[in-house]
Amino acid sequence: MTPRPSLIPGAGSHRPHHRTVDRISVILEAVARSTVPMGLSEIAAAADAPVSSTQSLVNGLAASGYLDEVDRGYRLGLAPYFLATLAGIRPVDQVTHQMLETVVAGTGAVAVVAVLVGGSVFYVDYAVDDPDYAYLAQNRLRRSPLETSAGWVLLSGRDVEETWRQLSLDEDAGSDRDLVNAFEKAYPDIRATGECAAPGVASNGADGVAVSVTDRGQVVAAVSLIAREEHIRLHAGELLARLREQRGQWDR
Repeated sequence: MTPRPSLIPGAGSHRPHHRTVDRISVILEAVARSTVPMGLSEIAAAADAPVSSTQSLVNGLAASGYLDEVDRGYRLGLAPYFLATLAGIRPVDQVTHQMLETVVAGTGAVAVVAVLVGGSVFYVDYAVDDPDYAYLAQNRLRRSPLETSAGWVLLSGRDVEETWRQLSLDEDAGSDRDLVNAFEKAYPDIRATGECAAPGVASNGADGVAVSVTDRGQVVAAVSLIAREEHIRLHAGELLARLREQRGQWDR
């Protein structure tokens, strides 16, 4: 079987197609066009491929952040948007840079927009009130979701099965069991509120508070205020209140 050519970007060009790449592009486009999470059989039908081979591709795309599993279906993950960020295009457009500037003003912190891609946290935009911590947001380093307040919010906002699968992977990769235990204890409250205040889990002397960013009821990002541990510990309540004031502007 071959994917329907009408769905393949660049169909009809002089370059030869690759069947696996064609199927992946069809899968991503079909899921992106769907207004609800697509089931595996629907994805297989869109790709005109057997369910067995489609399952293998979908598993790989989900593992690398190109698809997210939601309610036993799949929607587009954040990896495509993160690639756009690296190219200078914003992946989470509902949180504008001006919103970050407003949030961070006078806080003595750094405000970041964080996304979860392939099991790692990335900061895709930031604004600075305390330049001493600007370096935390200026790079594109992968961060463990268990070691940031934004990561706790992002993990808690995922499909329940996916959250526990990610925790299992983190443990297998050598994550501190104390971190896992601390997250498990906080998980019910964070999932219910979309908020995390000063978990004290970072290994770099920083800490933070964070709230979720939602799109049609799904957590797609988090906004976090980050500073020195002592500063966050003393001001966590007021910093979280500042984030709450802005949430209504970016949630959809």
